[in-house]
Amino acid sequence: MANKYLPIGISVVTRTCLVVGGGAVALRKVETLLDYETKITVIGPKPDAKIEYHAKMGRVELIAREYTSPEAGKYGLVIAASSDAYVNNEVYKDAIAARVSVNVVDNPPLCDFIFPAITRRDCLTVAVSTDGQAPFLAGFLREFLDGIFPDRWCRIAGYAGVFRRMVMKEGPKEAEKRQQCLERFLKADWKVLLKDKDEEAIEMQFRNWLKE
Repeated sequence: MANKYLPIGISVVTRTCLVVGGGAVALRKVETLLDYETKITVIGPKPDAKIEYHAKMGRVELIAREYTSPEAGKYGLVIAASSDAYVNNEVYKDAIAARVSVNVVDNPPLCDFIFPAITRRDCLTVAVSTDGQAPFLAGFLREFLDGIFPDRWCRIAGYAGVFRRMVMKEGPKEAEKRQQCLERFLKADWKVLLKDKDEEAIEMQFRNWLKE
């Protein structure tokens, strides 16, 4: 039976993430992790030149050798992305034995977490998953979501966080009135606001919404 995956968000800031492998697949996983402020270790005998570049820039720790069992158990999150199925299986067994979350790329039965296809705009993340059964469909839907959330959503998402903090700190005490403030933000014509108003004018608009 195929695994069903609980969609959750998890911080990896305090975890050291291990990527086993050095090819193009490992590189993709490394570059995904780089967006999430975590410490990354890569173990692989023949690392891609770009992985070596990331190591040179201090973004990852590169250990250019074969994986040695049971070292996966020392890490906080593990991704097995080797081209050698035997190595991936060893990494999986070592991680599971140590109760460390592990993803074996392109092998859903050996994953206790998976990477959804995501569209990210500042603090806004929209994720699509098919539980590893049809990742091509998730990738297609991500392109669809990219069209729904154009780049201006980076600013909208950022402003949403700013406005919520203003509501909590300076807004009305009654829960119903606070909700009304948030609804004013949601109902605003943001395409026009971003075009016609600068940062100062938008902040003034926020303060007006708090008083209405």
